Amino acid sequence: MTKHPDNAVTAAPPPDSAAVVTPATSAEASVAEPATTTVAIPAAKPRRRNQVVVGRPFNLGFIVTLGALVAVTLGGTFTKLSTVMVSIGAALFIAMALEPLVTWLEKRKLSRAAAIAVVFLGFMIVVGGIIAILVPVAVQQVTQLAKATPSFIASIQNADWFKNFVAASGGGDIYATILAQVQAWLSTPANIIAVAGGFLSISTGVIEFASNTLIVLVLTLYFLASMKSMKTALVRISPAYARPRVAAIADQITSTVGGYVSGMAILATFNAIFAFILLTILGSPYAALLALLALLITMIPMVGPAIAWIMCTIVMLFTSPVGALIFFIVYFIYMQVEAYFLTPKVMSEAVDVPGSLVLIGALVGATLLGLLGALIAVPVTASLLIILKDVYIPKQDAKLVPED
Repeated sequence: MTKHPDNAVTAAPPPDSAAVVTPATSAEASVAEPATTTVAIPAAKPRRRNQVVVGRPFNLGFIVTLGALVAVTLGGTFTKLSTVMVSIGAALFIAMALEPLVTWLEKRKLSRAAAIAVVFLGFMIVVGGIIAILVPVAVQQVTQLAKATPSFIASIQNADWFKNFVAASGGGDIYATILAQVQAWLSTPANIIAVAGGFLSISTGVIEFASNTLIVLVLTLYFLASMKSMKTALVRISPAYARPRVAAIADQITSTVGGYVSGMAILATFNAIFAFILLTILGSPYAALLALLALLITMIPMVGPAIAWIMCTIVMLFTSPVGALIFFIVYFIYMQVEAYFLTPKVMSEAVDVPGSLVLIGALVGATLLGLLGALIAVPVTASLLIILKDVYIPKQDAKLVPED
């Protein structure tokens, strides 16, 4: 303890404690500068993630095996749920196709509940009419076509026009091989049914077909009634600052995809009606079957009408070569009218998707989900293009300097 004249008592620092350093004045700093010691601290090495510990092979093998088992289990689960996923996807896209009609009725001073009831009732009448009128006849005609195929092939090979064609072009063995392959394919009803994407599956039974159809219709009604709440939930899970943008993108996707699906349904209906009338006039015994196949196949973008055109011509060739030629010419003219007049009118609000992406998407969708995958290829591609255009590209345009 040290006592100063002004009676202030200060405590002397203990000998082993560190002295408190106070900033020196300019005069004191000019007399002497305290010596400082700099200690170099080695920089910490960045921790590398996902390192493989070679010294623990048992742990590594266990983790890899566990990951593989989880992947296989998930793959098997998705395979088992493929039917459910197809039903959900079909119901969702049907609901999006009916949504523009509901919106149109709402603009005509009709409540949403009443608009949904009117649209869904009309949809049920159309689907019920197709199932009640065309499906039983088409299933019966599938069996008839399979049984009559050998006689059709034999009649073509013995026809004078075919013999003259073979003699003029040569290569009779090639044509005989092609006809034999066509006969083997058409003689199996399952192959003809597969063209329809399984919608007319006989092996699954009428009960399962009816139950799947009922499930799709119920899901369609639910999705149609809760379309706005689904979009609201999608917006709510996004950050608050991005919700207006997400809402605009969701509305755009719903309107464009719904317009595209409903437009394709209208065009496919026109195709089926025209094919049925033309085939009936030409006296084809398989008009109902070919019209139903045309209804499903022509919903595939770009290539669908051409596939239906070739398929119907080949089947007509079995019964009447002259009728097949007439159908070939008349339906080709109809495809031009549809491409240059009907499609621009009906698909005026559809998203402009490049043709290459349409074909690639149709191939990928058909490989994964069959006919349904080919049908939803363009809507899915259009949705991805909207997200790419409105979300990713503006984010890339905002990057004016390289990131560290």
